[in-house]
Amino acid sequence: MDIHVTLDNGFIPDKYTKFAPSHYRTNDMPTVNFPVTITDIPEGTQSLSVSLIDYDAVPVTGFPWIHWLAANLPVSNIPENLRATKQGISGTNSTWHMVQKANEPANPDINQAYIGPMPPDQTHNYTLSVFALDTKLDITDGFFLNELRTKSNGHVLAMAISELPARN
Repeated sequence: MDIHVTLDNGFIPDKYTKFAPSHYRTNDMPTVNFPVTITDIPEGTQSLSVSLIDYDAVPVTGFPWIHWLAANLPVSNIPENLRATKQGISGTNSTWHMVQKANEPANPDINQAYIGPMPPDQTHNYTLSVFALDTKLDITDGFFLNELRTKSNGHVLAMAISELPARN
């Protein structure tokens, strides 16, 4: 399985990052994901899952920043603005820690959505992972990465990983 994201001068296009225009934002955060082209999906694939994680965030935040989790996606390319298509199940991203810290109500449009790259210090590389699964997972909106990993165990037919840079 292979994945491809169209880059702009070697970077995730600005409209999906901290430079996103207002109509690509929710509460001033970029929430429209970039499209992902997927080829050579193995026979028997019943669903796809995706994660986008910023491991370069560790020196800044103390942990890898989860920007995007989605599961039970159709066996096809991932469209721009996946959430608007109502396909799949949305997982919880790392903005959740701010909700917990402030003891505020969660906002699924932010906390269970794609949150575009916003590197605060320098260019960061974002790890995009797509998994082909032999089942649809018993998972609900708001799942966390550990649940996705546990429930995917034994069901992964193939995976593809791409490192995508976003400029500061």
